[in-house]
Amino acid sequence: MIAVVYSGSHYAHWRLADKGRTVASFKTTGINPYLNDEKHIIHVLNKNINLIHHAEVVRKIYFFGPGLSSPDMKEIIRKAFTTFFKFAKITVGHDIDAVALAGCKGEQGIVCICGSGTNAAWYDGRKIKNNNFGLGYILADEGSGNWLGRQLLKAFISKALPDELCKKFAKRYNYDRNAILDKVYRQKQTALFLSSFNDFFIDNRDDQYIRNLLTTGFEKMVNTYLVPLHQQYPEAPVHFSGSVAMHFQDVLQPITANAGISVSSIVRSPINNLLTYYANKN
Repeated sequence: MIAVVYSGSHYAHWRLADKGRTVASFKTTGINPYLNDEKHIIHVLNKNINLIHHAEVVRKIYFFGPGLSSPDMKEIIRKAFTTFFKFAKITVGHDIDAVALAGCKGEQGIVCICGSGTNAAWYDGRKIKNNNFGLGYILADEGSGNWLGRQLLKAFISKALPDELCKKFAKRYNYDRNAILDKVYRQKQTALFLSSFNDFFIDNRDDQYIRNLLTTGFEKMVNTYLVPLHQQYPEAPVHFSGSVAMHFQDVLQPITANAGISVSSIVRSPINNLLTYYANKN
């Protein structure tokens, strides 16, 4: 039996398969070594009945998630999974690798993540080419869920948010200035908090202020990540993955088109394509 896992900061998507047949499909809370230590990850695994039931029969695990660009971070995942899955071989990769495998299907292409965070890279058909993107929610992540959350919170606190949106936000979340500042500067997992307002953007997507924020964020993302890659590889197809890109593709696509970039695919999560890829290899 194999397990394929694609994790964001909020949720990890799991597929368990045996001889090409899907045995279980479910979600756990997200697994990110920058946010979770080994003990916490083992706790997440121990809370899921599917994992408890299949832990001893899984022989190969393919895990992809954020924050896995360094060996030290990969080792946190590997140790936690080895403790829980005692008979499995663990393969750990960065989330951008998963998008490349699932979207490009062995062909060359540009891959871009736009979910809780943002990242992009060139895939040569075998591996991701290193770049200086993926700097996280403080230094980068333009156009992502946490970037949008920062703009929304700042506008709310500074009273720049239009009255109607301000009333909707206050009623929905019951946050005041002090509560928001405490969440951002004193509580743990700030990135998760900042990216937790996606539903507010979805529910108010027709409001002009919200659409302007989305447009500004996507323009920053496209100009920062995609334009430089497109200039180097002008004929390459572009593949997107992530909840923000998926939900707001009607805003995103005209911006990429204006930059002369044609988007070949947009998926919320690459998990199903990843399962197909690895099920055919085993």
